[in-house]
Amino acid sequence: MNTQKTTPQNTLEDIKISVKQRLATYWASFMFLYIYVDYFALYMPSKIDAIGKGKVFVFEITQGFLFAALASVTIPALMIFLSVALPAKVNRWANIIVAAVYIPFSLFNLAGGAWLHMYFAAVVEVVILCIVIRNASKWPRIEK
Repeated sequence: MNTQKTTPQNTLEDIKISVKQRLATYWASFMFLYIYVDYFALYMPSKIDAIGKGKVFVFEITQGFLFAALASVTIPALMIFLSVALPAKVNRWANIIVAAVYIPFSLFNLAGGAWLHMYFAAVVEVVILCIVIRNASKWPRIEK
């Protein structure tokens, strides 16, 4: 009698991915939205003219402004790598803290005449960041 289980040849394997890989994927998704919100804002009437006049929203475009803008993009971009590279304990807290800090950043884009695409992105970004916090908070523990 054959007791071996057989599965159809077209059954797909669902590979379990680690918390680190999931977190990196969430940060990559967040980064696409985070960058594209600013990119699509360039299509809004008068944005290019304002940039040409040295203004973004209420801010003067200076070296300091551009440095701060790049820093605000660099941190979540690095989280893609750090989510995979950091040891679990540090990784967990880094993800929780950075995601919590970036929720207000995502909502700040809604200040000053937000369009529908900005509201949509802010909602999706905040959901992704909450998922990051939840996944990092529920990091699997080794049972002793």
